[in-house]
Amino acid sequence: MNFDLPEDLLPLRDMVRKFAAERLRPHSRQWDRDAALPDWIVPALSELGLMGVLTPEQYGGAGLGYLANCVIMEEIARQDASVALLLAAHNGLCLSHLNLAASEEQKSRYLPKLAAGEWVGAWGLTEPGSGSDAAALTTRAVPDGKGWRLSGNKIFITNGNRAQVYVIMARTDPDKGAKGISAFIVERDDKGFSVGPKEDKLGIRGSDTVPLALDDVYCGPEDLVGQRGQGYVDALKVLERGRVGIGALSLGLARGCLEESVSYAQGRHAFGKPISELQAIQFKLADMAMHIEAARLLIWDAATALDRGDDARYKAYVAKLFASEAATRIGLEAIQVHGGYGYTKDFPVERYMRDAKLCEIGEGSSEVQRILIARHVLASATAGA
Repeated sequence: MNFDLPEDLLPLRDMVRKFAAERLRPHSRQWDRDAALPDWIVPALSELGLMGVLTPEQYGGAGLGYLANCVIMEEIARQDASVALLLAAHNGLCLSHLNLAASEEQKSRYLPKLAAGEWVGAWGLTEPGSGSDAAALTTRAVPDGKGWRLSGNKIFITNGNRAQVYVIMARTDPDKGAKGISAFIVERDDKGFSVGPKEDKLGIRGSDTVPLALDDVYCGPEDLVGQRGQGYVDALKVLERGRVGIGALSLGLARGCLEESVSYAQGRHAFGKPISELQAIQFKLADMAMHIEAARLLIWDAATALDRGDDARYKAYVAKLFASEAATRIGLEAIQVHGGYGYTKDFPVERYMRDAKLCEIGEGSSEVQRILIARHVLASATAGA
């Protein structure tokens, strides 16, 4: 078994690393303060092909796999998690759902513009009364002739203020539970569709997170994504893939904390020597490095399984849970290494810690991941008995 990054992905890693260091890092603190990303971000990402990394080449995408996407997510998040989350929602949720379930006509209409960055995509599952219990959503899609009328509210929608295209989950068959949920394409200018004000968040502040309101929005039969009643099943598959990407985002933040801590510890003196020579600091750096190495292996393993077409649900649960919780712990330790300076905004580690916390919540909370892991373990034990 080879645990090294394939050689054909090394140029991609180096290109994205250079871009993130030169174009993102100098502005990240300001974007966090402003709680907004500039308009040039999407064109810059598009120029590198990052807005269509998972989209097949026939639709204008890069046609790369999930391991490549994880490499990109780690390198971008190392400098700015808000930009990484923009990509995660666009590629890992909206485009992933369309790639998975859209008709040929829908793919031909939407994928080229999304992959080129002409349009930004968003994905609408979460509602005020249904977060972890996503199958309890109440947004309704009422039949209207050949189409449907969508009414309801979505919250915490990443890219919601920037997007032109949304994949929205709504209930088409109220009496069928999760099997009564379908997915629809909604465009920003559709009558009855509105975007609410941005949330004032703890971290990943540059990424826009907004509520959406649907008031009798008409969707024709050409707007149904996949089969009627299969929207929730497809959404779970999308989340499986998205969780691996969020694990990679977490990894980028954790790596940033370690690298910043090493640099600070080597330059900061106490008791007549650099604090990097103090065993207490060395132990913290060693633990950071250990958890980062473990997280990367779990993430790459899950991504490689997805690229093979394997059932990667269990690997995705484990990778996302471990990496996200490791990133938050490493963020706290990085602040400790920096001492009082780590508690100020003059150093990026406090931002990395704030950003990392979202990864324990979004796309399936840590508690949900543990439930899913336990179910798999118990089912495997029963099957092997």
